[in-house]
Amino acid sequence: MDIITSFPEGFMWGASTSAYQCEGAALEDGKKENQQDVINREIHNEYGYADCSVTTDHYHHYKEDVALMAEMGFTSYRFSINWARVLPDGIGSPNPKGVEFYHNLIDELKSHNIEPVVTMWHYDLPMATVERGGWGTRAIIEEFEYFARFICKEYGSKVKYWLTINEQSIVVNYIDRKNKITKEQQYNPKFRYQANHYMNLAHAKAAITIHELVPEGLCGAALDMAPYYPHSCDPKDIMAAKNANAFKNDFYMDAYIKGVYTPSVIKYLERQGLMFEIEEGDMEVIKQGSRCFDFLGINYYQSQCVKAPTPGAARRSKQNNKIGKGGNVTYEIQPDLFEGCLNETIGATDFSMPVDPMGLQYVLEDIHDRYHIPTMICENGFGAYDKLESDGTIRDPYRIEYIREHIKAMKAAIANGAKVIAYNPWSAFDLLSTSNGIAKRYGFIYVDRTDDDVKECKRYKKESFYWYKNVITTNGRNLE
Repeated sequence: MDIITSFPEGFMWGASTSAYQCEGAALEDGKKENQQDVINREIHNEYGYADCSVTTDHYHHYKEDVALMAEMGFTSYRFSINWARVLPDGIGSPNPKGVEFYHNLIDELKSHNIEPVVTMWHYDLPMATVERGGWGTRAIIEEFEYFARFICKEYGSKVKYWLTINEQSIVVNYIDRKNKITKEQQYNPKFRYQANHYMNLAHAKAAITIHELVPEGLCGAALDMAPYYPHSCDPKDIMAAKNANAFKNDFYMDAYIKGVYTPSVIKYLERQGLMFEIEEGDMEVIKQGSRCFDFLGINYYQSQCVKAPTPGAARRSKQNNKIGKGGNVTYEIQPDLFEGCLNETIGATDFSMPVDPMGLQYVLEDIHDRYHIPTMICENGFGAYDKLESDGTIRDPYRIEYIREHIKAMKAAIANGAKVIAYNPWSAFDLLSTSNGIAKRYGFIYVDRTDDDVKECKRYKKESFYWYKNVITTNGRNLE
C-alpha cells in the first residue's frame, strides 16, 4: 500500500458543534423552545446535569470562538442551525434576530477563510412542530421542506456544504432520547421505522431544495457509522455481522445514495411485524433525492461487535445502564438477526466507548468501494473529564493520541483510494453532552463552567489545541 505523507490539496480541517449543545440563549431574542430544551431540562431535574439554557454560551461568544478556530488554522467548521431560533413556530413568520445571528456567524467564519458546513437538523425540532406530531406524522415532511427552503434562500449565497439530518440511525435507535414523543409511540416498536421513512422523505425534499436553490450547493447527511465485526469465525457470527451491517448501516446509506431500501432489511421488518407504510410516490421522491446527494458525512467514534442472537431473546436497544461515567453496557439485540457483545481485543474510554481507529479506515474504504462517493468526517472525538490546572493549562494527551490514530486511519484509507474531503472532529470547544452534562468534554478549547455553576464561560486553550494547530499547518504531515 502506498503511504501518503500529507493530505490532498484543498483538504479541509476544522471541527464540529451543534446548536442546542453550545449556543445557549435558549429563550433569548425571540427564540422559542425546541424538544432538546425540554429533554435536557428533564435530565437536569433528574440528574443535575446542565440544561440548554446557557450550555457554553456560543451565542454570545461566537466572535471569540471563531477567532480561536482561525488561530488553530481551521478551514471548515460544521455547525447546525437551531430551527426554533430562525422559525420559532417551525413554519410561518421568521425571527429576525435569530436569522441575523447565523448571518453574523457565517460572515465571521468567511472573514477568516473558514468554510461553513451547515447541518439543517441536529435533534432540535421546535416544540410547535412536536405538538403538531413531529416525526410521527407525514405533515413534518412539508414542514422540513419549508424550513430547508427558508434557510437555503437565506444563506445559500454564502454556504456551499449542507447536511440535512444528523445521525438518522441514532435517532431511530434512541427514538425516545432524541425526540419528545408520547408513551404510546415509545412502546410501539413500529413507530421508529415509520418515523425513519418520514425522515428519508424530508431529507429527499431538502436535498432537492439544495440543488434547486443553492448555486453550486452540495448536499450530504451525517450518519453515525460503526463497522460491525463478528465475535468469532463461527459462520453464525459471520452471518450476524453481515445482518448487523445491513440493518444498522446499509439501510440508511442505500436510501440516501441509491434511493432504495435494503431488501434483506425490508424482509426482516416484514417478518417481525415492523414494516412501515409507504405511500404511492414515496419511493420516487426518495430516488429523486438520491440524485441530489453529493457526499456522505461520517460520524465515527467506535466499532461494534456482534454474535448470533440467543434463541428467544427479546428485542432491546444498546445503552449504558448509567448516565455518567462508566456503567454496564446493555448490548442491542434484534431477534433472529444479531446480538451485540463485547469486543475483548480493543480498549475503551472511561465512558465505555470502544476505541478502534482501524474501524474508521474500514468504514471509509467500504463506503468508497460500495458507493464511490466522497466522504466528510463530521464527528470523531474523545470525551473525558479534563482538568483546568492552576496555571491555566489543560493537559489532554489522551485526546491527542485518539485523534492522531484516527488521522492515521484516514491517511491509510485515502492511500487505498477513498475520497475524504474534510476532517471535522467533535468538538471545536467544550459543549453540553446530552447524557453527561458539561463534565464530559470533547473540545480543543476548554470552557470554564460546571454543571452547577455557569461562571463566565471563559475560554482556555488545551494542549490538543496547539497539537491540532500544528497538524493543520502541515496538512497532516506532522502528527507528533
